[in-house]
Amino acid sequence: MSFMKGDLLTRTRKLVKGLAKAEPVWLKAMEKAPPVTFPRANAIQKITLPEDVYIKKFFQKHPDSKHEDAIKISSFDPPPARIFGLRVLELKEQGVSEEEAMAVADMEYRMERKEKKKAYSRLKKIAHLQGKRPPPNPYPSAIKEIQAEEKKYVRDRFYNPKIIQLVRKLQEEKVAEAQERFRGGGGSW
Repeated sequence: MSFMKGDLLTRTRKLVKGLAKAEPVWLKAMEKAPPVTFPRANAIQKITLPEDVYIKKFFQKHPDSKHEDAIKISSFDPPPARIFGLRVLELKEQGVSEEEAMAVADMEYRMERKEKKKAYSRLKKIAHLQGKRPPPNPYPSAIKEIQAEEKKYVRDRFYNPKIIQLVRKLQEEKVAEAQERFRGGGGSW
């Protein structure tokens, strides 16, 4: 009945009228006291913010930023794309043209990324001079963060005794199945 339009009452009426269904007992009672119908919104309006235009332009210019500067839901810091958009709006309010505002915001974004990379390289050099392990990158890309989270599970498959036992069992089953096929199906050629 999903191809028919209307609520349960109108659908059932159509089916009974077309003799596709016998009249149910509850139809007359439901016609006397029909269920409440709630008004529907015609169209849901899309929420847009003033900086959304500049965020789209940012991602067109820096498509790799979607993966490197992932949005962290639990973070209070806005993602770089939103900072870029807000900075462009701020500069435009001060009377700067749109092209110049975007150029300044882009330059600030690139400078910030360079500073983060330099800071991490300095941390690595200091750790190397002290003979310590380099610290984890405080500004990793989203892909590297996911890989770091998955690393323990990848290693786990080689050292967890339960997983090793399961793999051995599967290998034994595979060998037994191959032997049975060889024994049973040898004369069918």
